[in-house]
This record gives sequence, structure tokens and C-alpha cells, in this order.
Amino acid sequence: MNTLNKEMTPAGIVAQLRDGMTLGIGGWGPRRKPMALVREILRSPLKDLTVVGYGGMDMGMLCAAGKVRKLIYGFVSLDFVPLEPFFRHAREAGSIEIMELDEGLLHWGLRAAAMRLPFLPTRVGLGTDFVRVNPDVKAIASPYADGEVLLAMPALKLDAALVHVHKADRRGNTRLYAPDPFFDEWFVRAAARSYVSCEELVDEIDSGEADAHCNPFERNLVSGVACIPGGAHPTSNAAIVAGVTSYGWDAAHIKTYCAAADAEDGWAGYCAQFLAGADEAAYQSAVGGRDRILALPRQVM
Repeated sequence: MNTLNKEMTPAGIVAQLRDGMTLGIGGWGPRRKPMALVREILRSPLKDLTVVGYGGMDMGMLCAAGKVRKLIYGFVSLDFVPLEPFFRHAREAGSIEIMELDEGLLHWGLRAAAMRLPFLPTRVGLGTDFVRVNPDVKAIASPYADGEVLLAMPALKLDAALVHVHKADRRGNTRLYAPDPFFDEWFVRAAARSYVSCEELVDEIDSGEADAHCNPFERNLVSGVACIPGGAHPTSNAAIVAGVTSYGWDAAHIKTYCAAADAEDGWAGYCAQFLAGADEAAYQSAVGGRDRILALPRQVM
């Protein structure tokens, strides 16, 4: 048995998760979300999750399905749709707990957890209503001569993180060729365990390759890898190098999804049309097939 082989199925990854976990989801907005793993969560009995991220349809779907107890987010947006509609319904109904941060504070909380610190100091949020609406976030005085009072952004410790990359090997080495990788490594570093979905899976990536700088985190931080081509759909998975699987977000499908949010029993209707199948292959067939997904053009914003 090869103990270095971390290959798993999407169902096998989700089977490692538990009710009540704090789950970080990489990507941001409609970009590079591990949506196939999110859909596997939707098929599971998981519940009472705290979900942390720069949110998009991942947060909206999990809210609509009743999987969420609390959201911690910097935004929940689909870009050309400014506010994710199923998230908006949950927020307006008061059916979930929330911690609303700016993008920088969320990043700072993940960094604190990654460095195994209880908090990181910052000036961000001082003099605003942030502390009033988040009374558990404290201020701290500098121990040095300046004595400056700073906000102590608490660490956002994750039980597990889910991210999507372009390429991985069975040992957990990864390659992320995105033009906007930004935060994914911090979700992984902040988590006790991390699971990766990828477009391409190989036996071993040579650490001496010229693209080694596109390895966002060390393989020892990866607990499992699932190869799911097209697994970010309907979000995008753009690449900045040639010869790599790259596709844009599916604007037509996202519009269909958003229209469902405004329809009576819209979530049930969306599920019946797209999520009723037993696995990711059924989902991809319902949205027009993998070839259609992989041919989606990259958006120019």
C-alpha cells in the first residue's frame, strides 16, 4: 500500500467532515470555488456548519439547503450579480448567524490561525461600528512605548478547508495557475485538514519544475485530493499558462440559479433540475456536459 497516495473520491472527502465543523472554502465570488465538493456536501446529511470565505454560490447553496449555522465572510457576491441571492434571503430572514468582515480582516484572521496565533493586531475597524456589532472582538494596547490601541483580530481556526486547483499529484503537491490566487493558501494553512479538488491528477509532480512557484502550499498540509475536471463549475477556473485546463464562469447557468432564488420553491426546483442525480457526473450532464463546461470562455472584466 502506498501511504503517500492521498487520492480520494469527492464522497470520501465529505465523509471526513462532521456536523458543526468550521469549514473554509477557497476561491472568491464566482472564481475557482470547489463546487463539486460543495455539491457533495449538499448530497450529504451534514448540518450546523460554520462556513468561512470570500463567498459566492458555495455559501448561497449551503444556506438554501439548511446546512449552515453561521457564516464568516468578507463578501458573498457573484460579481455581475452584486449580492448572492440565496445568501440574501437567509440574511434577511435572520436564519443564520453571521460575522461580517472586510476582506482584509478576513485575511488577517486566516493568517493568525495559519501562524497558530490567537490574534493579529491591526488598525482596521477602529473608529467604526465593527466592534459594536462584533462585541467579542477586543482591542489591545501595544506593550511598547507608543501604547497604541489596536484591534485584535481573532484567529479564524478552521477544522477543514476545501480548495480547487488546476493540477495535483497523489502525494498532495499542487499547481495553481490562476491569475488571482490571493487567499487559497491561507485557508489551507489555517485548517487542521485540507482537501483539494483538481482538474488534472498525476502520479508525481517534479519539485524542480519551472512552475514550482505555482505551488501555493506544502503537500504535508493536504489530507486528500480528488480529480474532478470541471469541478469549479459554474464558477471559473482561469489559467495564465497555455496547455492547462481553463474555463470561465457559466453566466447563463448563474442567471438561471439567480432566477430560481426569486421563484416560489425556487431552491427545490433548482435541485430537481440540476442536483437530483447521484454524483458529479449527473450534475455535469444536467448542465450540458463536461465538454461544454471546459469550453466556457474566460471573462474579461
